[in-house]
Amino acid sequence: MDIGEVAKKSGLSASALRFYEEKGLIASVGRVGLRRTFAPTVMHQLSLIALGRAAGFSLDEVGRMFSADGRATIDRKSLEGKAEEIDATVRRLQALSNGLRHAAVCPASNHSECPTFQRLLRAAVAGKLTPPPGKILAARKRAR
Repeated sequence: MDIGEVAKKSGLSASALRFYEEKGLIASVGRVGLRRTFAPTVMHQLSLIALGRAAGFSLDEVGRMFSADGRATIDRKSLEGKAEEIDATVRRLQALSNGLRHAAVCPASNHSECPTFQRLLRAAVAGKLTPPPGKILAARKRAR
């Protein structure tokens, strides 16, 4: 498949595919004229890359999940670690959501009188409602 076909089927831009190739995540198998060509297996590799990115792995981490021939060599411990990070994020966001929902319907005349809202404020000040600093920086880099 040429790069245009891969871009169309994957929903990625040709420049993203070239970037992935430059990072060693995928490899073209040749050229037809000036256009890169890829083996059909590139679609599976792109699916694994997309799954890794959706799970919060960096491109470098995703790259380490492929052997030199492009086959997946996924470290199960890193998957478990990422799952634990996701679980912690879900718990943190659920606590935040619950606190905000309570504040929205709290019968207290003022939020400063509500013990639940006060616990939410203390958790926020203690940094328990925000991701660890490294995660904030990584998320900002991914957003660019």
